[in-house]
Amino acid sequence: MAARVNYGATRTPHVVIMNGDIVEWLKSNAIDEIEALVPDIAGVARGKFIPASKFLAQDIRLPESIFIQAVNGEYVDLFETDRDMVLKPDLSTFRVVPWAIEKTACVIGECFRHGGQPIEIAPRQVLRKVLAAYEERGWRPLVAPEVEFYLVKKNTDPDYPLEPPVGRSGRQEAAGKPFSIDAVNEFDPLFEDIYDFCEAMRIGAESLSHEDGAGQLEVNFNHGDPLELADQVFLFKRLVREAAHKHGMYATFMAKPMGRQPGSALHLHQSIVSMQDGRNLFGEADGSDTPLFRHFIAGHQRYVPECLLIFGPYVNSYRRFTRFYSAPINIHWGYDNRTVGLRVPASGPENRRVENRVSGADVNPYLAIAASLACGYLGMVEELTPTDPLEGSAYQLPATLSQDMFAAREELRACKPIRALLGEAFVDIYCDIKRIEHDTYFQVISPWEREYLLLNV
Repeated sequence: MAARVNYGATRTPHVVIMNGDIVEWLKSNAIDEIEALVPDIAGVARGKFIPASKFLAQDIRLPESIFIQAVNGEYVDLFETDRDMVLKPDLSTFRVVPWAIEKTACVIGECFRHGGQPIEIAPRQVLRKVLAAYEERGWRPLVAPEVEFYLVKKNTDPDYPLEPPVGRSGRQEAAGKPFSIDAVNEFDPLFEDIYDFCEAMRIGAESLSHEDGAGQLEVNFNHGDPLELADQVFLFKRLVREAAHKHGMYATFMAKPMGRQPGSALHLHQSIVSMQDGRNLFGEADGSDTPLFRHFIAGHQRYVPECLLIFGPYVNSYRRFTRFYSAPINIHWGYDNRTVGLRVPASGPENRRVENRVSGADVNPYLAIAASLACGYLGMVEELTPTDPLEGSAYQLPATLSQDMFAAREELRACKPIRALLGEAFVDIYCDIKRIEHDTYFQVISPWEREYLLLNV
C-alpha cells in the first residue's frame, strides 16, 4: 500500500474569505486600495487599482487582448474586436501588499466572458484545465517549486552587461559561493525584508540559500496545491523585485542573466496522492516505486521536449541549457542525481516525488506547472515506460534538449496530446506570441557580431 505524502514543511494555510467577510477583512486591515491582478501569458501582473470602498460595488473589466500581447509589447493579430472580459476575484487570494505606501491589498482574479464562459487562454484557466483532468481520475497532484534568481547592480542601459551588486563589505562577489552563509549575510537587510514580505503575504517560503552563481539565490517553497503554489510564485517574483528596489538593486529571474555564470531555474517537485485517502501513489510500502511513478517519469521523457517552449519561453532561456552549468542538457532521469533533467530525491515512500529541473526561472509559473503535470498525466494514462535510471553523469551524454526556440515552437504546435490538455486556442496563441518575440530578437545586432564580424568578414 502506498504511503501518505509528507515531504517538506507543513504547507501555508489556504485562507478563504467568504463574500460576507470581505468588508470586515478590508476594515480590519485598514485597506484603502486594492490591486485586482491577472497574470498574463508572460506571468506579468496586469489589472487595475480600485478604491476599497468601491471594490464590491462594480464589475472589474479588462480587455481580453492582455492575453495576446508579447513581452515586448506587440500583439498577435487574432481578434476582430478587442472585447472586454469580467474579472471575478478569487477571494481566497486576498493578501496585504506590504511594500505599498498606502494600505493596499491585492487579489488574483479569474477571467470570464460576459456570458459566463471562462477565458480559455488565461494562464490560471490553463492550469485549472489540467487539474480537472487529474480530478477525473481521482488523482490530486502536489507541487513544491524551488525558484532561483540573481541580485544585480542597477543597470539602466541594456547595452551593458549585468554585474553582481555590492554587499555590506563594499565588494562584489567575484565567483559563486554555493550555500555560503557569509555570502547571504552580505545582503541580510534585504533578505529580512523578503521574509517579512513573504509572511505578510502568506507565501510559504521554506528556506533561502546561496546558489552557484555570483549573487544567485534560491528560495524553496512548501509543498501544496498546484494553483495555490502558482499564485505564490507569481506574487513572490513581484515581492522580490520590490524588496530589491528598496535596497538599491535589481532582482532578475532571467534564465541566463550573466555570461559564464549558471542560469536560474524553477525546479518543480511533483507527487500524486489519492483523492480518496491521501496516499502517495508514487511509493509502495516496501519503499519501491509504483508503476504509476514510472509512467509519470516516462511521460516527462516523452513530452517535455514538445513542451520546451513553455519551460524555456524566450531566446535567453536556451542559453541556460549548457553542459556543466547546473542545468540539464537532456531528459534522462535518476535517483538523487542533479545532472539529469528528472531527479528523484532520496526519500521514503511517503515522500516519493519527481523533480523537473528543465524549467527556467523566467517561466510563467501557471503554465510551467500545467505543462509539467500534463506531461506526467499523459505518461500515466498512456502507461508509458521510462528508460533505465541513469547512474553516472548526464553531462557526459549527448545534449537532446533543443537550443533552438524556433524548433521548440514547432514541436509544441504539432503535439496533439498536449494541445488537447492545455487547449487548442491557448497553444496556437502562445506559439504566435513566441514567434513575435523570436522575430523581434533577430532584429537586434549583438555585441558579439560587432566584435568579431565588423572588420573581419
